[in-house]
Amino acid sequence: MDTTISLLGRDFVLSAADVTAARSIVVMKEDQDKILELDRFRLLSAGGDLGDAAQFTEYIQRNVHLYELRAGIPLSTHQVAHFVRGELARALRERPYEINLILGGYDPNVGPSLYYIDYLGSLHKMPFTAQGYSAYFVLSTLDRLYRPGMDLEEALNVMRACLAEMGRRFLLQQRQFMVKVADANGVRRLEGVLNVPLESPERHAESSVRAV
Repeated sequence: MDTTISLLGRDFVLSAADVTAARSIVVMKEDQDKILELDRFRLLSAGGDLGDAAQFTEYIQRNVHLYELRAGIPLSTHQVAHFVRGELARALRERPYEINLILGGYDPNVGPSLYYIDYLGSLHKMPFTAQGYSAYFVLSTLDRLYRPGMDLEEALNVMRACLAEMGRRFLLQQRQFMVKVADANGVRRLEGVLNVPLESPERHAESSVRAV
């Protein structure tokens, strides 16, 4: 029952995820960080089985660091995406991971990039994407409101509209979300930027459209 949403901006990647850790009908905690900072410039959002998500994302993080120590240069976001895809595809034939991922990052000579990776090892480069139950509700909103070259405030308006739609349509009310951004200054967490009334998505959507 995870919600992970990411989109590309002019010179950044913006990622949001709910912070609820639940199994069946039980909520175990409401401060789960589902957006792992792989390194200074890359974010890996994971939804699915909590154990698989923790084990696999930490495995990727450690191997990304190990490669940099051995080679003396960091992997690019494109290279990390294909490494993640390869590990998921390999595990699929042995012990599949029940996780869906979104990889976003910033490369100094390339700019921001965003990749959709599912549990089957499918990999697609995207301008925006969502995983989990949010994909049923917010992809149409993203398709309608997203435009290339948005600044951070415009991207946050689109994200607010997506979460407002989730609040209106989704049976489960996910009240808290964590937001992180990766840009030329590195990865950082944005505090208190998505505190919007989830019952009124139209207002936020219209303000975003007018901003365009």
